[in-house]
Amino acid sequence: MTLEIDIEAPWPAGTDWADLAEGALEALQQAAPELGNPRLIASVLFTSDAEVHVLNREWRAKDKPTNVLSFPMLERADLLDLAPDGPPEMLGDIALAHETCTREAAEKGVCVEHHAAHLIVHGLLHLAGHDHEISDADAEAMEALETKALAILGIADPYGDRT
Repeated sequence: MTLEIDIEAPWPAGTDWADLAEGALEALQQAAPELGNPRLIASVLFTSDAEVHVLNREWRAKDKPTNVLSFPMLERADLLDLAPDGPPEMLGDIALAHETCTREAAEKGVCVEHHAAHLIVHGLLHLAGHDHEISDADAEAMEALETKALAILGIADPYGDRT
């Protein structure tokens, strides 16, 4: 998969956000090999809460910002059936909100880079057709994939403190 990455203010220049996104994808491909198809393209937008708020209101009828939005463009069955040869296929878009990501990282006591990596993994799994809101079993399966990818990156299990 190829990532098309756009980094807007207020994401600080001190971190290589594009490298972080690529690393998150590489780790996730080990946990979810269907995302390794070379035909796939996904866009990752690092943006502000204000921009994510607009997108969330326009596309999901939710009038508030959120940490990450995912806009899938392929059905899961089509992703799984996609041959490795052929023209590029757009998997979808994700958008991360800086202020929400930064606030959540502070609340969780983790660095913003680790939380952003988690949100990228989470968003890409949504693009791949995973959905934690369908059932507890689906949520557990998605969390297991996230945890596996994050472990590859050396990032602690974000769900480890749940009882």
